[in-house]
Amino acid sequence: MNPELQIISAQWIVPVIPRNTVLEHHSVVIENGKIIDLLPIKHAKAKYSGAPHIERSTHALIPGLVNSHTHAAMSLFRGLADDIPLMTWLNSHIWPAESKWVNHEFMRDGTELAIAEMLLSGTTCFNDMYFFPDIVAKTAQDLGIRAFVSMIVLDFPSVWANKPEEYFTNGLMVHDEVRSLSRINTTMAPHAPYTVSDSPLEQVRTYADELHVPIHMHVHETEQEVLDSVAQAGIRPMERLHQLGLLNPRMMAVHMTQLTEEEILLTAEQGIHVVHCPQSNLKLASGHCPVSELLGAGTNVCLGTDSAASNNDLDMLSEMQTACLIAKTNSEDASVLPAWQALEMATINGAIALNCQNEIGSIEIGKSADLVALDLNHFSTQPVYNPIAQIVYSASRQQVTDVWVEGKYRVKSGSLVSVNTDQVLSKAAQWGERINDSQSRMST
Repeated sequence: MNPELQIISAQWIVPVIPRNTVLEHHSVVIENGKIIDLLPIKHAKAKYSGAPHIERSTHALIPGLVNSHTHAAMSLFRGLADDIPLMTWLNSHIWPAESKWVNHEFMRDGTELAIAEMLLSGTTCFNDMYFFPDIVAKTAQDLGIRAFVSMIVLDFPSVWANKPEEYFTNGLMVHDEVRSLSRINTTMAPHAPYTVSDSPLEQVRTYADELHVPIHMHVHETEQEVLDSVAQAGIRPMERLHQLGLLNPRMMAVHMTQLTEEEILLTAEQGIHVVHCPQSNLKLASGHCPVSELLGAGTNVCLGTDSAASNNDLDMLSEMQTACLIAKTNSEDASVLPAWQALEMATINGAIALNCQNEIGSIEIGKSADLVALDLNHFSTQPVYNPIAQIVYSASRQQVTDVWVEGKYRVKSGSLVSVNTDQVLSKAAQWGERINDSQSRMST
């Protein structure tokens, strides 16, 4: 028997494709990290007799979750500045903290903390926008998770670069470096319309086309952002981006809380992808993304957590539930955004936005074995009438027992396999003490 062959069986398998499908008492057969078969358990045992067999008899097996918008290392700023409007949060708290604290050590330790949290809650791929993407890439590769790291672009100096030309130079170096890392890819990541001027944005479009990478950008996050653009440029940010040729199928527009009917139609017509971050938008009072209208228009909508500094967690299971509840309330229609569609947003839709849908996002033959097992034999998820509904509306991340990336355990029986948990927690606590002590001295 091939030593690289293994079988994972579960009471329910939710493949995502075909949509809204549940397979009972089925097995996923994996060879060399790829799914080679999906069939009933009894048939798997007969066809692949002798292969190692992992049985999860009270579990649901789903594709690994795709967190389509993060600032991973900002986990070390979790709780630093809560209950504050976005621009005050950025200008008075986050940007000054970044200027003081963000360095190689901060990035490594913060990214490790974020990856540990994400893996334990079923995320197997994240799309990051932050400084020192080379460190994010190496850390993600070492810890066994998939990541898209950012070639970030800003008009103003930061710890990563001083001017747009330097941002591009540094980002392109990272793009070349990560080619040797099997689970890492890049995106062009202009921060936002209000922090990047026209000339760099035109360069972003050119590089994205040449390198065949997504464009990852905050767009229409708040009403004030839109009002400021109209006052300064005479047009809304979406129209400006359209004039610059950036509204195309490479664009991943994050937040999108302020959209007119015309802009919703434009989003669908141009094939851009919307990244919905419901909990961060709620906490910062940024507004509500019109998810049901976007989906109705045919737009691909995926899910992200944003940073743990504004959320304050990286829990995609919780994000799915919140997305459903907001959509239903905003539309005053309980049938809007059913559970199965939220699961699509957290899996295959994110993969589509990142152009890796042929590799991840669903449990299909030929795709990577990025899988998550959730134990539904729990007080909060019994009885089980509809496993997908239980996962989205009732399950918590504490019910994630096992996570595989490329068929390899990353979480086994609730414990991280490739992460030194004690070390990560110790470093996080040390950073908290250093930052808190500094904040206390500044306030006295």
